[in-house]
Amino acid sequence: MDQDLPIRVIRGHKCAGSYTHKIYTYDGLYKVDHCWNERSAFGFNVFKYRLQQIEGQPKLVTNQVDFARQLVSKGCSELNGLVCKDISGGQENIRIPATNVCDVLPVAPSGFKYIKSNRVPKNVIIPPNAPGCNCKGKCTNAEKCSCARLNGNDFPYVHHDGGRLVEPRDVVFECGPRCGCGPSCLNRTSQRGLKYQLEVYRTKDKGWAVRSRDLIPSGAPVCEYIGILRKSDELDNVSGNDYIFDIDCWQTMNGIGGRERRLRDVSIPSSNHAKERNDHISETGPEFCIDAGLYGNVARFINHSCEPNLFVQCVLSSHHDVRLARVVLFAADNILPMQELTYDYGYELDSVTGPDGKIKELPCYCGTADCRKRLY
Repeated sequence: MDQDLPIRVIRGHKCAGSYTHKIYTYDGLYKVDHCWNERSAFGFNVFKYRLQQIEGQPKLVTNQVDFARQLVSKGCSELNGLVCKDISGGQENIRIPATNVCDVLPVAPSGFKYIKSNRVPKNVIIPPNAPGCNCKGKCTNAEKCSCARLNGNDFPYVHHDGGRLVEPRDVVFECGPRCGCGPSCLNRTSQRGLKYQLEVYRTKDKGWAVRSRDLIPSGAPVCEYIGILRKSDELDNVSGNDYIFDIDCWQTMNGIGGRERRLRDVSIPSSNHAKERNDHISETGPEFCIDAGLYGNVARFINHSCEPNLFVQCVLSSHHDVRLARVVLFAADNILPMQELTYDYGYELDSVTGPDGKIKELPCYCGTADCRKRLY
């Protein structure tokens, strides 16, 4: 941190698996450009910031830095507006509390059953487990690991913070059930469940939303979108369901439907029969989707934003059929505690029609500077 940046840093104690921090600039002329946390010699989790001076402001000459210590907020049972201690009912390895300070008569999220893994109906056939690598313990040699070869002869994750994705990709191949490595392998990063203390909370104009009570580093997996795997052509029988997530991995890989191509291409294994079927897809939509209307996890409460802080990453682990890829949400940048988590729902304008054949319009309330004003 530059010595001429006046800043007051407050250290936080760990409590109930979460941290808090505050940061104040004496004159308001700086913005946070980057943040990270480190464990101090005394066991505190210290949040550090790199500040960037706002353009056009005079340079300051003071080197004053004032450190103060502050306890974090109390445990989840004492959260303001707490309406549910854990919406997962103990299924996740970290509790997910829900708070509501907006409604006159505060209510908890309802109308769905929490599940931790996708449900598969009888008419959806999951491919058999794909052949795995022969690595032992952990995958470390990209030249010898067959899973690394599927990722362009490299591992998609780095070791920082328990595993972080280097960059968004068309698809990430993780180690699966038939691999020789164990559960601590870096190439199983997205399979380890929640690592950050998430909170579902009520908003005034967007319904329920999700925020993290921890700092989430860039590239870290946040959660997987979970629900019932469905064939997309079944959606004609689903009305009023706003929790449908199209598995559009193949469309993204080929830039179909206006989707933005990722920087890194991958080669689908030649033994994968799904590739032959998908070669015939042109402008048709995804064949499968995830329906979180009645069964889902915390991801169903994450709102859309035109400038999101999460990105969608398709992940293949047990099999290599891109039509049925896992949908995982990763941090697009460092996300500060108590900041709402959002991702781009990816609708094209005028792409949604109602039962009467007329185009449906839904306003967007993300409030960002570049808001498109409409979700679809």
